[in-house]
Amino acid sequence: MKGLVSEYVAVGLAGQLFGLSISRVQDVFVPERVTRIPLAPAEIAGLVNVRGRILTVIDMWRRLGLEPPSPEHRPLAVGVEHKNESYALMVESIGDVLRLTPEMREENPPNLDARMAQVSAGVYRLVADCCLCSTLIARSISPWPERRDGVEEVVFEQKW
Repeated sequence: MKGLVSEYVAVGLAGQLFGLSISRVQDVFVPERVTRIPLAPAEIAGLVNVRGRILTVIDMWRRLGLEPPSPEHRPLAVGVEHKNESYALMVESIGDVLRLTPEMREENPPNLDARMAQVSAGVYRLVADCCLCSTLIARSISPWPERRDGVEEVVFEQKW
């Protein structure tokens, strides 16, 4: 596996940078007319229609236990597919594509937040920004407990 490069789309949440495996990303858009779902878990913001496809909108701030942006901030969304189901992940910003190799990966730091450590598989150092970046293996992007058996690659970054 030496030299194998994985690409991630960088997305910002609460001043932190995450990355979604580029192979999973289908769309980037501004979510319009999100329809609330009664009795849905808090991290489900609702449903949205994107070019005839209905996507479940996941509030990634709530999903990851992060501080949400101010109410006047208009979120962006990244459309992804997981197990033949479509999701829209609400995020604060969208950045560049990160190209990372397995050789760049390090172990998690001992002071990594417990919620992130549960899904983190390691750390990448991004020299240009002097940041810490780790690959998170989330059980699934679906918040329902019975649906948490999948694997989704995500990159986490925290400034020093």
